[in-house]
This record gives sequence, structure tokens and C-alpha cells, in this order.
Amino acid sequence: MKKGFYTIMAAQFFSSLADNALLIAAIALLKDLHAPNWMTPLLKLFFVLSYVVLAAFVGAFADSRPKGRVMFVTNTIKVVGCLAMLFGAHPLIAYGIVGFGAAAYSPAKYGILTELLPPDRLVAANGWIEGTTVGSIILGTVLGGALISPHIASHIIKHTPPAIHTPAEAAMLIIILIYAIAALFNLRIPDTGARYPRQEHGPIKLITDFADCFVVLWRDKLGQISLAVTTLFWGAGATLQFIVLKWAEVSLGMSLSEGAILQAVVAVGVAAGAMIAAARVPLKKSLSVLPVGIIMGIAVMLMAFYTKHLFPSHWGIYIGRLHIPGYLIFAYIFLMIVGALSGFFVVPMNALLQHRGHVLLSAGHSIAVQNFNENLSVLVMLCLYAVLVWLDVPVAIVIVLFGTFVCVMMWLVMRRHQANQRAFDSVSLIGEARH
Repeated sequence: MKKGFYTIMAAQFFSSLADNALLIAAIALLKDLHAPNWMTPLLKLFFVLSYVVLAAFVGAFADSRPKGRVMFVTNTIKVVGCLAMLFGAHPLIAYGIVGFGAAAYSPAKYGILTELLPPDRLVAANGWIEGTTVGSIILGTVLGGALISPHIASHIIKHTPPAIHTPAEAAMLIIILIYAIAALFNLRIPDTGARYPRQEHGPIKLITDFADCFVVLWRDKLGQISLAVTTLFWGAGATLQFIVLKWAEVSLGMSLSEGAILQAVVAVGVAAGAMIAAARVPLKKSLSVLPVGIIMGIAVMLMAFYTKHLFPSHWGIYIGRLHIPGYLIFAYIFLMIVGALSGFFVVPMNALLQHRGHVLLSAGHSIAVQNFNENLSVLVMLCLYAVLVWLDVPVAIVIVLFGTFVCVMMWLVMRRHQANQRAFDSVSLIGEARH
């Protein structure tokens, strides 16, 4: 990999680390405000809303100047959102501002890969970026859970201004420092030299251009399959974050800070699956992983039947005086497998989509189309989940519905791909250079 690639990885790691720690802090802040339970998944909804609303504009912005500079500006917007939350703005609004920065950050983050690297390195690069991102999710989630714990928060509060009173507020101070570290790496990202035609500024023209890109990518025989899979994956993944927290509370009797560790365990599995895919699945064979999506859906459904009562209370292992219950050990293993299946099948799909987008469109525009679809899926699935929570549907039923939906959608995608192949050997297009 080129030297600049590792700087991109570092910038992405710290920015994503702060995003994920902030989500846990924002959930804690909602609890401090005694907000209703259905409002918790709306945090993520407000975060991703900008990805959908601004999709027609962020691609042009990412292609209008060097990607490192774009990443610095958008990371600064995230800091503004974090500060707004710290100084009393409603968590939903403030986290929405962070999402605004993230929406503009994403086309630059992924688009620079296609500028910096040849097509045959994209799966490996995506594996590393995905692994780094998932690593930041793991540490960010654990960090957020740790920062809001009374023991650590009390130490932070002792050394902060008098205005900081709660664990959530103390956590936000540390998170702002992490965003600052990400900004320093943003400034070190090299200019790849890639330049695109002058970008349009009129909103009508930008929306028209975006609509054209949207149609081009969905009509492409390879683009539509990879786009359908990644759209499903990100919608499902965002919802699974909140399902795991609720499942941990109801089935395992865990608190928010403890449940955050389970989210991190899923992320460990995703990182492992991503790395295996990066090493074992070349771009030419990326579509061979589609059946793994159905296996993942079935595995998720098994969560509905897993509770702490399946195991005798004395089962477990001792590390010194620390007793880790058996039900928790098996929960870790199970969630890690679910994560590994997810990472293994989404990384090749992501690389294929980036490649086709770069061939057919431009780096920034193709990622903007991808983000629009993926985050529209997140919005829809989180809204449905919030409605189910509002209706007090038991978490076990929610999990079964969720897993069934994933299986059915993946089966339909596989049928579509088979039909495409009968009409035209689209797989032969993989690896084709841009003309």
C-alpha cells in the first residue's frame, strides 16, 4: 500500500472512534433527560438523515477539492455538533449536526481509495479500512461505555470546569480531543493529484446530475447487485446496534455500559471477517460470498432464543477473582460469529461497488449514490424498529422478524444476480479499467 493510505486509515480510525463513543454518550444523555425508549434509535436516524438529504451535494463537494482538505473541514463540523451537545442542545439535534459532517466526510474517505490505488488493490484496501473502522467501533463503543461509567466519569469531572456535572458531559470533553487528533491526521493526507471537471453549484443541476448517477449505478448489472447488498447490510447493521443493546438488557440483564461491550464483540467479528475476505476473496470472485448473507440472517434469528437462563449460574471461568458467567462467554462467541459473517460478505461487495462506481461515474459521485441508498435503508429500518419499540413488541419477536427480513432480501438479490447472468455474463466486467 502507498504511504498516504496509512494516513487515511489513521484519520478514519480516530474520527470514527469519536463518532461511536459519542453515540453511547448521547444515549446516556437521553437517559439523563428521561427521554422515552423509542427516542434512542432516533439518534442514529438523525445522524444518517444528512446522508440522504445531502446526497446530491456531498459528492460534488468531495470532488471539488483535494480529499484530505474535505475530510478536515467535515471533521470540524463533527466537533461543532459535539460542542452543541455539550452546551445544552438536544441530543437528537446535536448528533444530527455530527451526521451532517459525517455525510460530507464519507465520499472523500472512500473516494480517495479509488484515486490512490489500482482496482486489484481495492478489496485489500477495503479490508484494511473496514478493519480499521470496525476497530474504531469496538474501541469507541467500549470507550463510550467506560467514560459514562460512574467510576471513570468521577475522575474526569474532578479535573474539568465546574460546568461539567454528568458522566455524559465528561465523556464529550474526551471525545472532542479525539476529533482533534483526527483533524491532525486529515492535514497530513497527501494530495493524489486527481482532478475532476468543474463541479456544478446550482441545486437543481446538482440534483439532476445525482439522479443521473443514481440511475446509471442501479442499471449496471454488477452495480445493482453490490448496491442492493450494501444497502441491506448498512440498514441491518445500524438496527442491529440497538437490537443488541435491548437484547443485552432483556435477555442477559446487562446495563447500557455493559451492553456496549457486546456491540464491540460484534465489531471484533466484523473485523475478523473483513480481514479474511481481504486475504481470500479477489475482486473477480466477490459475488461468490452472496450466500453468506443468508447464513448471517439465520444466525441473527438464533439470538431470539438465547437467554442467561439457559446456563446454570455457577458455569463460567475465573480470571483471578473475576468470574465470567458461561452465558456471557457463549454470547461473546455467538455475536463474534455473527459479526464475522457480516464482515466476510460485505467487504467484497463494498469493493465491487466502489470499482463499478469509479468505472461508470467519479469517486465522489459514486460514493454519494452509495451513501444515499445505504442510509435511506438505515432511516427506514430504524423507523420501523422505533415503531416496534413504541408498540412494546418483545425483543425476541423483533429479532426473528429482523433475521427473516435479511434472509428473504438476500435470497431475492441472489435470484436477481442469477437472472442477470443468464442474460449477460456481467461478472466478466469485474476488473475492467475506466475508459
